[in-house]
Amino acid sequence: MRCLFLCVLFFYQCSALAAPMVEQVRVFKSAHQLQLITAGKVSHTFKIALGSQPIGHKQQEGDGRTPEGHYILDYKKVDSAYYRAIHISYPNDNDRAAANARGISPGGLIMIHGQKNGLGWLSPLSQRIDWTEGCIALSNSDMETLWNLVEAGTKIEILP
Repeated sequence: MRCLFLCVLFFYQCSALAAPMVEQVRVFKSAHQLQLITAGKVSHTFKIALGSQPIGHKQQEGDGRTPEGHYILDYKKVDSAYYRAIHISYPNDNDRAAANARGISPGGLIMIHGQKNGLGWLSPLSQRIDWTEGCIALSNSDMETLWNLVEAGTKIEILP
């Protein structure tokens, strides 16, 4: 009985120490900020870099824009060319329909990621400019925090 009590106490303490679950990621493109929302409140705020043409919603492959709208962080990519990467579910059905109506490809493979592998030391400079092809970039240390707190299936809202 004593062993059972100690096991229950141990698991209770471990669960109390676990970080609370992030329920949403919110991006403000104009402010170059990414926020983690936990229990309805902002728990973390990070500085971000965006696509090389940050104003406006992504229209097509190669336009250098970061999408705007509601998406899902649908999987974590461990074998990325960048320090960690979490895939954003762009394009959604509306994005595909709009691109198809114009006869163009909407593009894809939009991620939240850290710095190019081997170039993390450049983040004090690279995070001051919009340099991605439409992704959302963080410093490697911020990406590490995001990676540990956000699970696949988390909602992301990307605002102008």
